[in-house]
Amino acid sequence: MTDTAPSPVASSPAALPAVSPREERIGMLLVFLSALMWSFGGTIARFIHVGDSWTVVFWRSLWAVAFLVAFMLWRDGWRGTLKLFRHMGLPGLGVAFCFATASTSFVVALAYTTVANILLMQAGVPLLAALLAWLLFRERVGPATWIAIAAVIAGVAIMVSESLGGAVSPIGDGLALLIAVMFSVATVITRRFAHVRMVPANCLAALLAGAFAASQASAFAVSGRDMGFLFAFGVINLGVGLAFFAMGARLVPAAIAALLGTFEPILGPIWVWLVHSEVPSVRTIIGGTVVVTALLVHIGLEFKRQTRPARPGITGLPSPN
Repeated sequence: MTDTAPSPVASSPAALPAVSPREERIGMLLVFLSALMWSFGGTIARFIHVGDSWTVVFWRSLWAVAFLVAFMLWRDGWRGTLKLFRHMGLPGLGVAFCFATASTSFVVALAYTTVANILLMQAGVPLLAALLAWLLFRERVGPATWIAIAAVIAGVAIMVSESLGGAVSPIGDGLALLIAVMFSVATVITRRFAHVRMVPANCLAALLAGAFAASQASAFAVSGRDMGFLFAFGVINLGVGLAFFAMGARLVPAAIAALLGTFEPILGPIWVWLVHSEVPSVRTIIGGTVVVTALLVHIGLEFKRQTRPARPGITGLPSPN
C-alpha cells in the first residue's frame, strides 16, 4: 500500500480542489486502479520461492524505489524531485518510518499467516486512525464513528482469537495488527500535515526498508523466475499503486477515496483463494466481514453527510453567503 489518503473522519469538502465531473471520474478510476494493484500483493508474494523473507523485502524495496524515483523525475523533474525531498520535513520522515515498518512487516507476516488476515485487518485503518487522532490530538469523534471503531476492534479480536488459542501463529497476527497500526499513524500524520506531498516519503520508506533488509538478508541471489515476480511485487503492486493513488486521490472526496480503497482488502483474499487455493478460516471470514461492513457503513454515512445540501435546492454546494 501506500501514499495514504486522509481519513474520511475529519475531512472537509472545502479543502478539496475544484475539479470538473470528468476529472473526478478519472480520479475515481485511478484510485480504484491503485486499490486493484495493491490487492495483487499477496497473490504475487505466494509465487515467490525465496526462503529468506529479508531477501524478498530487499528486492521488492529496490524495485519500488527505482520506479518511484523514475515517476517523480517524469512528473517533477530533477529540481522538483529534490525540492520535494527537502520539504517533506519531520512529517515525511514519520510517514516514511511507518510505511517502511508496514511494508517490511507485510512480507514477513506472509510467512506466518494468511493474506486474508493481513488485508482484512487493514480495512479498519481509517477508523483506527480516527481513534488515534482522538487519543493524540483530541480530534472530535462522533457517536457513529465510536460505534464503527468498536465494531472494527471486535472484528479484529475475532480474527486474532485463533492465534490466542494456538490455531495460527501469534507472530503473523501480531505483524498484521502492527501493519494496521502503522498505516493508521501514517494516516493521522498525513491529515495533520496535508500540505506535505508524501510520494517522496513513500520512496524513502522503501529505501529504509531495503537498507534494513540488506543488513538482515542471508543472501541476495535469486532465480530469474523469482526476480520476475519480485519486479512485479515492487513495481506493479507497490510502485504503480502509489503512482495511481497520488494522481487520483487529489481529484475525489476523501470518503469516496476511502470507499474505493476497500477494494484492496476485499479483492486481495479472493485473488489468493482463486489462484493459490488459500481459503480463509471461518473466524477470519466472520471478523473480516464485521470490519469491512463497519467501514462501508461508516464511509457511506460520511459521504452522505459531505454531499448533504447546505441549503435547500443546493446539492452538495456550500452556501454562497
